[in-house]
Amino acid sequence: MAKKIDSIKHKDTRAHIPSKEEAGYEDANTKVNQGKDALELPLNPVTHRGQDPELYWLNKYGNDNREELLKVDIRSLYRHEHIAPEQLIKGLYKTTVEKRNDDQLDMFSTNELFGNALERDELEKVSEYYQHSDGWTNRLIQGDSHLVMASLLEREGMAGQVQTIYMDPPYGISYSSNWQININSRDVKGGDEYVSGEPEMIKAFRDTWELGIHTYLSYMRDRLLIAKELLHESGSCFIQIGEDNLHLVRSLCDEVFGSENFMSVITARVKNMPFGARHLESMYDYIIWYSKDKSNVKYRQLFKKRNPNPSEYSLIELENGARRRLTKDERSGEKALPVGSRLFARLDMYSSGFTPTCLYDVEFEGEIFKPKTGKSWKTTKKGMDNLISKKRVIKLGTKLYYVNYLDDYPVSLMTNMWDDTAGGYGDAKKYVVETHPKIIQRCILMTSDPGDLILDPTCGSGTSAFVAEEWARRWITIDTSRIALNIAKQRLLTSTFPYYELYDSNGDIRQGFTYKEVPHITLGSVANNEEAPEEVLFDQPLQDKNKLRVSGPYTVETLQNFEPINPESLDDGSQQTDDDGTFEERVFEHLKSAGVKNGIKNEQAVFIRVERLADSFLHAEGFYLDKEGKEKKAYFHIGPKFGTVAKQSVNEAVKSCRQRGDADWLIILGFSFESDITNQNVTMSVGSFEVTKVRMHDDLMQEGLLKKDKKAASFVTIGEPDIVLNKKGDEATVEVAGLDIYDPIKDIVKARNVEDIAYWMVDDDYDGSNFVVKQVFFCGGKKDEFKKWRKGLDSLAKDKTKKKVELTLKIEIDDEAFDRLYGFESHPFKVKSGQKIAVRVISQFGEESTKVLKV
Repeated sequence: MAKKIDSIKHKDTRAHIPSKEEAGYEDANTKVNQGKDALELPLNPVTHRGQDPELYWLNKYGNDNREELLKVDIRSLYRHEHIAPEQLIKGLYKTTVEKRNDDQLDMFSTNELFGNALERDELEKVSEYYQHSDGWTNRLIQGDSHLVMASLLEREGMAGQVQTIYMDPPYGISYSSNWQININSRDVKGGDEYVSGEPEMIKAFRDTWELGIHTYLSYMRDRLLIAKELLHESGSCFIQIGEDNLHLVRSLCDEVFGSENFMSVITARVKNMPFGARHLESMYDYIIWYSKDKSNVKYRQLFKKRNPNPSEYSLIELENGARRRLTKDERSGEKALPVGSRLFARLDMYSSGFTPTCLYDVEFEGEIFKPKTGKSWKTTKKGMDNLISKKRVIKLGTKLYYVNYLDDYPVSLMTNMWDDTAGGYGDAKKYVVETHPKIIQRCILMTSDPGDLILDPTCGSGTSAFVAEEWARRWITIDTSRIALNIAKQRLLTSTFPYYELYDSNGDIRQGFTYKEVPHITLGSVANNEEAPEEVLFDQPLQDKNKLRVSGPYTVETLQNFEPINPESLDDGSQQTDDDGTFEERVFEHLKSAGVKNGIKNEQAVFIRVERLADSFLHAEGFYLDKEGKEKKAYFHIGPKFGTVAKQSVNEAVKSCRQRGDADWLIILGFSFESDITNQNVTMSVGSFEVTKVRMHDDLMQEGLLKKDKKAASFVTIGEPDIVLNKKGDEATVEVAGLDIYDPIKDIVKARNVEDIAYWMVDDDYDGSNFVVKQVFFCGGKKDEFKKWRKGLDSLAKDKTKKKVELTLKIEIDDEAFDRLYGFESHPFKVKSGQKIAVRVISQFGEESTKVLKV
């Protein structure tokens, strides 16, 4: 019988925010109009400059050393995608009645799954932004955490709502090109030889900082100041760091949170074995833990299984009641303990002090025993009689001892030394930068309860969101990298979790789970006939094995540009950045050092020189060499620093480029693009030029980027997907037919393998405002294996994946539907005239293209 598929639904609320398609509408909203333009926080909330000891670094108080406030622009967040994994699993079920139970899957409408955020009256949308609440959905947000947290704090009013913050920031000292450009790559290798070549060999998540540790400390200080404002009074903040900068970040946290709110430094093992350091090798990372207010901090004691020390638990009681010492082989573990036996330790029965009522003679096994001079027994005469009657007293030599069984208290307190956190959490490390889930799990379980909100401003591979989802916490995770967000999105889409039994029969997750409990039997409880207290094991909830849980509904969100522009009401003029040209200068420098790549080895154009232009839509011209060494000219349109390249701006750039008449290539640089912007070939009076969308790497938004490695992929061309609508009667499918890439060196447009698509998604009834993922297809994988599978020569990879899914979900898979998951044609869906279908294609390089088709 199939398992019931379910997900956690939280009863909390969140502010209603615009969708990405509604960007700019919020300008007419009262709260936006009357609200602040910038968040301002004191740089020194705790220390008094010049009076208290403090850490000092370059530009701590700005270039002139006079700044007293942190000032952050306030921008909107937009809902970009709506994902409910339990809905996506529908397509995997057998369609026969006896093997499919629809009432397990359709308890909630799509609108209800997303907190009734989708169906809003058009006339009331603007007034409802930020003023009305939607039901809670978790949040995966793409953008600089600095700006995102400021938006959460000011625009959405989330001060004091976060229970636990976990940060695993770059450690601030690594200058290797440590980032992952290929979503489907799972190779974790070091060394520069893995940086060049095919993109899947490039490592993930780089740490590059212009002024080294100085920039890093400003980066951390600014984010911690905002994070502190988001924390609940009982909340906690954890920062994972290496030993090199542990002392600096600890000092920084004293200045942000106050030294009186320091909780602990947790030592967590991150290596199973030494890698061969030149000197004394470090095997540990450190997790710095601060509370918002130590006097109010929420804390749940965790325990670990007690591993008996043979020197302490050196005695054994056999099934027949006989007692003896362990043999040498039993102590070493070479010989198993007898069946039904119980290990125990001897405890001294003398009190540490003197209590007159506990001074008496004890008769035991025909002998009289007295306490030591100046000491008394640990219990009264009546208590001692109880211990003897319960066989809790043993004579060893000339003294009496208390029999302390190992199972009297089978756990021990978790301390700040975690030696069991290296290696996988059931499987091997899959990402270059990936925190062991057990580390995050313990931090979350210690300081939060089910239903509490977890924030991770450093998403990475999404481990914090994964762990929070498993333990029924609400979560928000943020990353400036689209690659990281796509890895996390895939991970959450395909993850399954144990179904833990809820304490509340009505399903209120705030009441927590039903947890396993263990006794804490002591000499006192036995002597006084007291019921032994139970210790709650917060990491061991009871599991319902007839149910399976998938990720709850979540939204993928993006950060607005500085001047949001509504695609339907664009004003003429370019979207210029507001940083006095420093952003453009950074772009120019990277064009000269890194060039523009199309994701294929050796196919990139590195520019000999780049010169600024006084043109509203053509911001620069650049020169590069083709395969014959001939100099070619390209023009650049640079999109906004914070936001989307508008279709009208591209049209104006194409017009200007045509008028100049000497272009070989027009490059549209942007962080994101309106979905109807397409690559194209433009004919001039003499010749033609190519227009290519090129995604700028998100690190270019970060202040302090220095690295200009020629191997870095700061600019990657975006392939243009060819989407076909196949209609048959009242049903249709969509098909991804190809992905075109412009090679500037050979000056040709060619089809890249469709295997380079990481995954693609379909909203088969797109309303024009909310992209709701109704179908998802994963197409990545090793090319040779993929080609074999497609030719029918080797279906091993597919069969293994299918078997794993069936074992995990305990459901019968529809073979035809499963085959489509690894293809380029969607499941069939019902259509009617005028219906819109939105298709979003994500390449292995994080490039994203959206096409909207109309029936």
